[in-house]
Amino acid sequence: ELCDNLRMTTIPQNAFQGMNNESLTLKLYKNGFEDIHSHAFNGTKLNQLILKDNKNLRRIHNDALRGATGPDVLDISSTALESLPSYGLEAIQVLNATSSYSLKRLPPLDKFSSLLEAVLTYPSHCCAFRNLKTEKQNSLLSIFYNFSKECESTMRKPTNEIFYRDDSYNTSLWSAEKNVYLFTTDEEASPYSYSAIFDDSEMTGFDFEYDFCQPKILTCTPEPDAFNPCEDILGYSFLRVLIWFINILAIAGNFTVLLVLVTSHYKLTVPRFLMCNLSFADFCMGVYLLLIASVDAQTSGQYYNHAIDWQTGGGCSTAGFFTVFASELSVYTLTVITVERWHTITYAMQLDRKLRLRHAVPIMLGGWVFSILIAVLPLLGVSSYMKVSICLPMDIETGLSQAYILLILALNVVAFVVICACYIKIYIAVQNPELVSANKDTKVAKRMAILIFTDFTCMAPISFFAISAAFKVPLITVTNSKILLVLFYPVNSCANPFLYAIFTKAFRRDFFLLMSKLGCCKSRAELYRMNYFSAYASNCKNGSSAPGPSKASQALLLLSALEK
Repeated sequence: ELCDNLRMTTIPQNAFQGMNNESLTLKLYKNGFEDIHSHAFNGTKLNQLILKDNKNLRRIHNDALRGATGPDVLDISSTALESLPSYGLEAIQVLNATSSYSLKRLPPLDKFSSLLEAVLTYPSHCCAFRNLKTEKQNSLLSIFYNFSKECESTMRKPTNEIFYRDDSYNTSLWSAEKNVYLFTTDEEASPYSYSAIFDDSEMTGFDFEYDFCQPKILTCTPEPDAFNPCEDILGYSFLRVLIWFINILAIAGNFTVLLVLVTSHYKLTVPRFLMCNLSFADFCMGVYLLLIASVDAQTSGQYYNHAIDWQTGGGCSTAGFFTVFASELSVYTLTVITVERWHTITYAMQLDRKLRLRHAVPIMLGGWVFSILIAVLPLLGVSSYMKVSICLPMDIETGLSQAYILLILALNVVAFVVICACYIKIYIAVQNPELVSANKDTKVAKRMAILIFTDFTCMAPISFFAISAAFKVPLITVTNSKILLVLFYPVNSCANPFLYAIFTKAFRRDFFLLMSKLGCCKSRAELYRMNYFSAYASNCKNGSSAPGPSKASQALLLLSALEK
């Protein structure tokens, strides 16, 4: 036993040579070890090797256990080890690595050929051992299936058979019907030995009693929980296809809108300014989905080997920041756009109350500050992006984290209510049976219904299940929540560029004018240019000769300009 010696920083070669007469239990805890050299335990017979609480221990040489027998028990709890040696692990039956947060990857699992118990830091490592156990079981089932087929072809009829092993380790197939041994492993007694049925490679390391009669189960903790199930990032195969389609649509659509609006030579109006902000927010959501899809594609089938690096690294934090920032800025901007439309129509006759760019800029600046603050909080310990593989702030262990999640959800619900109320008021304001045809009225109503429906589709499922989870009464698993992430969460990010920009006449005009600068669609651009100046001249003429328009007709004109 050697402990509490902070001056010892290394364990050199042959440090314990001469202590080879009997099995040793080396308790080397709470020392100043930083490095263990090659052949450090050469010549020893190790029963237990206790290295726990060496908080500065960062490296064990790959050959540190070369020349030693054992150990059966290895304890590296509360160390700074980043990896284990690849040699000398075959004898380990118990591995204790709790609070070893730097140990994010394990050696090849076939090195742990004798392991029976593992107490680790991360649940994903237990997923790896679970997969190892499954592979071994499948291999044994394959052997058993081949053996059964050989029995069937030999006997030509079913029998009530069991395996039997006597004290001399001869293994036979016992038939209860005939009360005889059908096969033995003694090749002189029977031509049907294991070697006659299986290849040598199949029987290597095979122990009949251990693997079939009394199999020992490998136990591993911490077991995967509801937040970290043993699965890939997206879980379902069909989500891997959909997420690529959705993120490409979101990125391409919003990038196109941003490019057209920024390069347009027309005056930057309040609606254009707000649309630029909305497109940028939704573009960020597309980037988040692209990050998730890319990492899922890279780690498919072996996520347990990459889970710790991903969830505790900068990649997941970046993805989480992008999605929370994008989500909150998008909801905020949608609300401002809707309120601006309502304000424009409600006060159409009062030009002094018109919302101008000097008002919109500080309003959106406040939205940016708010969104960045909300996205930064999980990086500062309020909730966490590391809880789940999809990097959403699902940590509600503390009261502050729970309040953070509930605040976000409550604000999103309030925003949806405000959007619905504004569109209802807009629809009431533009209804005028004397001036508006039924067809026009229906068209306006349908456009508003689509806007509200997309908002509802995006917000309602997420908010409902998230609120229940925030109160620690989850109604769906993390696996199922990934369906919401792909199918509902980005609905607005995909739909907004089309509903608020691409489907409008003003955007199509700007788009073709931009294309004409690049030498394309010149005739179409000229047509839009002529129509624009014709409409402008007509409005000027009507404005100077005709009486002032009614509030309802002017409101409809403004609404049409915004919605078409």
